[in-house]
Amino acid sequence: MKTAELYNLFLQYPAITTDSRICSKDSIFFALKGERFNGNLFAEKALEAGCAYAVVDEAPERENARIIRVDNVLKSLQELATYHRKKLKIPIIGITGTNGKTTTKELIAVALSKEFKVAYTQGNLNNHIGVPLTLLSMNKSHEIGVVEMGANHPGDIRELCQIAEPNYGIITNLGKAHMEGFGSFEHLVSTKCELYDFIREHKGKVFVNKDSQILYERSEDMDRILYGKNDPSLFASGLIANATPFLEFDWSFFDSAYRVKTNLVGEFNFDNAIAAVAVCKFFGINAERISAALEEYEPTNHRSQFKRTDKNDLIIDAYNANPTSMKASLEFFSSIPSSLPKMVILGEMKELGESSNEEHEKMVRFLKEQPYDKVWLVGSVFTGWVGENDVFRLFDDVDELIQILGKEPVSNRYILLKGSHSVHLERVVDSL
Repeated sequence: MKTAELYNLFLQYPAITTDSRICSKDSIFFALKGERFNGNLFAEKALEAGCAYAVVDEAPERENARIIRVDNVLKSLQELATYHRKKLKIPIIGITGTNGKTTTKELIAVALSKEFKVAYTQGNLNNHIGVPLTLLSMNKSHEIGVVEMGANHPGDIRELCQIAEPNYGIITNLGKAHMEGFGSFEHLVSTKCELYDFIREHKGKVFVNKDSQILYERSEDMDRILYGKNDPSLFASGLIANATPFLEFDWSFFDSAYRVKTNLVGEFNFDNAIAAVAVCKFFGINAERISAALEEYEPTNHRSQFKRTDKNDLIIDAYNANPTSMKASLEFFSSIPSSLPKMVILGEMKELGESSNEEHEKMVRFLKEQPYDKVWLVGSVFTGWVGENDVFRLFDDVDELIQILGKEPVSNRYILLKGSHSVHLERVVDSL
């Protein structure tokens, strides 16, 4: 079936699912497959569960007019998403970067929603499957789309741009992450800047943090809007007023000054917030609404969260970790004034490839210079770089850590939890 024909079906049945366990009535099931699963085997089950049609790329066991055969289900899903995106003809803002892209996406979407009907990436659906699903969740009522784009390998952002065709773009920052897939920092930079390459080629506009020398230089020949810290000449600029732990910052709109008191923990979130100011100011949201939206937003995804329990004060930043974000979080945590002794529980940083041992050794050296009462490290990669003593303690995994906390409760401390998502440090929160 050609994309145009499939699109006509989509207009009648606009709900898309790739999970045969989640089939809303009259949706279309796309039978994706990977190394460990084959959605083709569940096409009949999806139809029985309520789907109107199933799209497969393997011959079904028996003929069924509601089963549509294509050459490649993933490619068909992506092409359908691009076809739909073209029909919508709305501005699409593409967001990528090493750190902060999800928070920036959420802030932009919340603030733009003060004036527009906004569709945006839900959760972390930012890859070659998630981006098409985000696009296909949009409809004619939407006026702006905000699409997060993740990358693990060279070429990933180029592929996602070809699917989503963004008119506007933001690269939040560049740091060491997913080095296993990129091989080098230079490859990472080139991959993230594929967003600039696409927008440059298609004569779009980018929002650029002038404080990042690399991003400033890589966007020099582009139609760009600059934002940053403490520079009134920029389109959007501000100054950090406080971050103990919640970020407060000041920014100006013509002759009026605004103090924004966010629910985001850490001064490193300033770049995300001022990026949202720049985008929303460009799209005509007034200053009061921008400020109000940034103050109303509360993170709920284990990113930059503060939580006070019966026993401890916690900063939970356990969704991802790389050397850049880990060091920034630790520096921020060290700077917070507190009467409570400070403790950090850190999970290993995944996907660093050949540089993993070196980066974890550097992190341990940095930790030894910090004034922490206790440093608990989760992951075998830390073994060899630090021995257990009164301050440092090692755990193979979160299960072992939770078991110890059951026997040796920790209380009356200020605790930072930071680690890669696959370590699952969020599971420790109930024990603290």
